[in-house]
Amino acid sequence: MTTALRTGQGQRSHRLDPLLRPPSIAFVGASPTPDTAGRTMLFAAALDGYSGRIHAVNPRYDRIGDYACYPDLAALPQPVEHVVLGLGNAQLEAGLLRAVEHGAKAVTIFASCDLTGEPGDPLAGRLAAIAHEAGIAICGGNGMGFCNPSIGLRVSGYASALPMRPGSVAFITQSGSAFSALAYNDARLKYALAVSSGRELTTEAADYMDWALDQPQTRAVGLFLEAARSPERLVAALEKADRLAVPVVALKVGKSRIAAEFAISHSGAIAGDSAAWEALFARYGVMAVETLDQLAASLLLASSCAPLPPGDLASMHDSGGEREMVADLAEKLDVPFADVSTETLTRLQAHLDPGLPPANPLDVWGTGRDFGAQVEGCMAAFLNDPAVAIGVLFQDIRDGSYIAEGFTRAVISARQGRAKPAAVVSNYASVSHRAMALAVTEAGVPVIDGTVEGLVAIRQLMQARDRRAEGRSFPAPVSDAVRRGWRARLADPAPLSAAEAAELLTDYAIPAARTIAADGVDAAVRAAQDLGWPVVLKSAVPGLAHKSDAGGVLLGLRDEAALRAGYARLAEIGPRVTVSPMVSGRIELAFGMVRDPQFGPMLLLAAGGVFIEALADRAVALPPVSQEEAARLLRSLRLHALTGALRGLPAVDTGAAARAFAGFSALVQDLGDLIAEFDINPLLVSDAGIMAVDALIVTRAEAQHRNGAD
Repeated sequence: MTTALRTGQGQRSHRLDPLLRPPSIAFVGASPTPDTAGRTMLFAAALDGYSGRIHAVNPRYDRIGDYACYPDLAALPQPVEHVVLGLGNAQLEAGLLRAVEHGAKAVTIFASCDLTGEPGDPLAGRLAAIAHEAGIAICGGNGMGFCNPSIGLRVSGYASALPMRPGSVAFITQSGSAFSALAYNDARLKYALAVSSGRELTTEAADYMDWALDQPQTRAVGLFLEAARSPERLVAALEKADRLAVPVVALKVGKSRIAAEFAISHSGAIAGDSAAWEALFARYGVMAVETLDQLAASLLLASSCAPLPPGDLASMHDSGGEREMVADLAEKLDVPFADVSTETLTRLQAHLDPGLPPANPLDVWGTGRDFGAQVEGCMAAFLNDPAVAIGVLFQDIRDGSYIAEGFTRAVISARQGRAKPAAVVSNYASVSHRAMALAVTEAGVPVIDGTVEGLVAIRQLMQARDRRAEGRSFPAPVSDAVRRGWRARLADPAPLSAAEAAELLTDYAIPAARTIAADGVDAAVRAAQDLGWPVVLKSAVPGLAHKSDAGGVLLGLRDEAALRAGYARLAEIGPRVTVSPMVSGRIELAFGMVRDPQFGPMLLLAAGGVFIEALADRAVALPPVSQEEAARLLRSLRLHALTGALRGLPAVDTGAAARAFAGFSALVQDLGDLIAEFDINPLLVSDAGIMAVDALIVTRAEAQHRNGAD
């Protein structure tokens, strides 16, 4: 379906076509000297069958191998679209200007674009300005180039001799070494595009991703990201991939720290270094990984097996001990095994040696007699079961082993003619199986190295599938009058009172305890009598952000005497107080908003109360959040284990919590641009629902006013 959606788009012109799909290319700085970038880039260009025009440019030579060599671009017999500047930094600016004069539309630069070695070196900026003015797309500098196997083109001064057959993975990396590692080592991963974006003078990772998504052969995108130079372009590319149902696997390094920017709210303190990227990836269903091995494994599985059908994992093993190891890791990594039917168990039994019980996961190795037929029959039984999404053989296959050949041949045969995918995972990543792994993968059964890598990839695909099937229910929007009223109030630098905060939450369908402000003890008594005993008494001194930390919260005051005594204690902090009813709940949550400088307001859902920072049990998201997504975020917390019925106590109302968080998301969507920091902590959740009992709201106008006063 994904390919069909993009068949027309794949024929459209794209501004990166001259860069990535040029009909002609010139290599400036080409050289006949062995083991140099100048020779490698020229002879690697057509290594995989590129049929476009290739020209060598270097005034020192008349010919390099079979290529005529020209003194400069002006001497070429025809204009070229793409110029590769295999030059040192000192010659780059002149070389780029000559490419502009020639009429080139694209340029690749390998050099660092740095003349001085000092911060703020001006060369890169000058090159970018020249290219922008001329409308030239640059790959690099300080990059490894790119490969477009679909047209057999390599533009790289560091290419390997490993043939690159066309495939369906678009790999875009800001790390040159990651490019070399994934593009030039393992033929199992086959690319529609592999590009090292380098310094991204004019063309960013998001631009390459946009181009790749227009190619109908692209079935998965891999990203190695260090930074987002234009966040809005990255967001647009991720949204495009999500819309086209093309899975994206991302390894983000150097996650920006935002927590230090939030000195007041708990939310800022526990969001952590990776919060913005976590929220961004969650919004668009990006499969986040932590190592290059996980990246490669997830890309291989995603390009071969996505989208997964409904169901869970069925696994086969040739070792009882390794089966237990896989089961332990699957539980730790939250990869569910399918609950197969009685009929499937009966079919399994028919293919097992005596003494081997039918089960999932399954130990299939017995006497070894006729083991190929046994493996094929068991895998076929698994793949026919409606509860199974994917069948996986966990075995340390190795080249030259008749057992491994028999097992893999059986899995391939069982997979043929069936809609469900199958895979092989080696529990020992260093086993010698390069030839067999390639052959089995090319037969339609991807082979993944490493138990954890395989399980992580399976879990990622399951989560991506479940996210797509998830409903999207949002709370009814507030009226325009309510929205306008709150926007006007939040633009005022005066701090919001506790009563105003409660009213704001209530307007956005977040149940909040009624709060009455009082400037003296008699007013506090009247408020308590109005609300009904017992009550909570809180200090309302302006600027007191965390009242509990300052001893400014008194709970469970049951009569007038207790309230008067409590007021006397709080009056030492200041005369202003608030009175609210005592609310009970079995668990405490916290909602928060923090502002990332690149991606804007983010939402935080956490275990709340006085231990919010100590527990740091949180999930993050970008607004808007549906009720279904809110429920999924809640399930991701460790706190969720306490929400069910416990020791005679009824389960808490997690549905009410999800609806409230969706309402909070709508609030941030409508008003977040006016808010600097936002904490609702705690929200008490019981079997009767949820109730917010305290909120901290710092508007941007208030923060700016306070900073100006300081």
